[in-house]
Amino acid sequence: MSASPVVRFAPSPTGLLHVGNIRTALFNWLFQHKAGGTFLLRLDDTDRARSREEFAEAIRADLRWLGLTWSREERQSDRIARYEAVMAELVAAGRLYPCFETEAELERRRKLQLARGVPPVYDRAALNLSEAEREALRRDGRTPHWRFKLDVAPSGQSTSGGGGWDDLIRGPQAVSLASLSDPVLVRADGSFLYTFTSVVDDVDFGVTHVIRGEDHVTNTAVQMDIFRALGAHPPAFAHHSLLVGADGSALSKRFGSLSVRAFREAGLEPMAVLSYVGTIGTSDPVTAHDSLRTLAAGFDLSKISRAPVRFDVAELEALNAKLMHHTDFETVRERLLAAGIGQGEAFWLAVRGNLSRFADVVGWWQVVAGECAPVREDPEFLAAAREALPEEPWTVDTWREWTERLKASSGRKGKALFHPLRLALTGREAGPEMRLLLPLMGRERVARRLAD
Repeated sequence: MSASPVVRFAPSPTGLLHVGNIRTALFNWLFQHKAGGTFLLRLDDTDRARSREEFAEAIRADLRWLGLTWSREERQSDRIARYEAVMAELVAAGRLYPCFETEAELERRRKLQLARGVPPVYDRAALNLSEAEREALRRDGRTPHWRFKLDVAPSGQSTSGGGGWDDLIRGPQAVSLASLSDPVLVRADGSFLYTFTSVVDDVDFGVTHVIRGEDHVTNTAVQMDIFRALGAHPPAFAHHSLLVGADGSALSKRFGSLSVRAFREAGLEPMAVLSYVGTIGTSDPVTAHDSLRTLAAGFDLSKISRAPVRFDVAELEALNAKLMHHTDFETVRERLLAAGIGQGEAFWLAVRGNLSRFADVVGWWQVVAGECAPVREDPEFLAAAREALPEEPWTVDTWREWTERLKASSGRKGKALFHPLRLALTGREAGPEMRLLLPLMGRERVARRLAD
């Protein structure tokens, strides 16, 4: 590993960040953070039709909410002149060549190849055109797209090592360049494709490690050839497995409900999301981490499984609850004050074990300091309980003192003793320990709820 790795997260601002994006961003962030490296945010916004500034700002907001801070931001739309200059270099070197076929013509050619049992690989017919033939096509109104000439000799062998690399997750990889079509790097409208711009950016920004989904494996073989054509040393690559649903199905059609914004609006904690996404599909146990620092301490690319990873929203929600149950008071002090909750640490420690989300704290605050709807199942017993209330001041021992009195006077015990009191005082079947809630409620409020 480089002493100071440089990684990048490169979303397209064409929609909201989803859980698959989070996993890639997190792996990159943890990798560089553990090694004291640099995390770049690169907005791949060359898709003029679909890129939106509101999505770019949403990406920034989501990353900030997650705590995945970046030291530098770049936008591909600001680098068009640079891409044009590199394009000219490749054209001059004979590695980028114009093609005039329409999509319909290419599709017919692919069908013929398949009918003959031949792989549908582009036959480089455009390389056989004379300059006069190219000019004639331009006069007819045809605008070329541009293909990169892969380093494959007529024999079908690569002359520079082909598409092989030692993947930091998948191990040794080999993709035959001869099995691939020369990729289009520049569309007929002059716009650049990701395959090209990403390489130029990685060279210019000194990216040392590219960590991304395994759906880019074939792209990597092509891009390594582009790196070599530019005289640049390729970065190290690591391709992680993709997420699937809890039932093993693809997540692609369900990303709307699995966006970072959806998680935030559902009241999930950022560290619950990061802890879950960062540990599923690894050899580490799926546990709640209280900070990115502790999550990064145990991160290692070698721990990431190559098998598809099941993402289960129910498991994420359960992990969120576990995180709440162990969150200390100082972590939530300001959030409690912002919610108008002023009794502080005693209240938080009393109720946190019964929270699934932080927002649930408001309901318990109403129980101890506001109004609730008491459930009075046994008015006669509750009247006796009211008469037996100890005088203040109350402590965590008051509940035991009070219920011991009632036990002696009524002969009740167990659920018959405790359940009617809980229902009357909280309006709920279950909840925090009553010995902790009682002092927070105070004698006057308790007496009023016991009264018929």
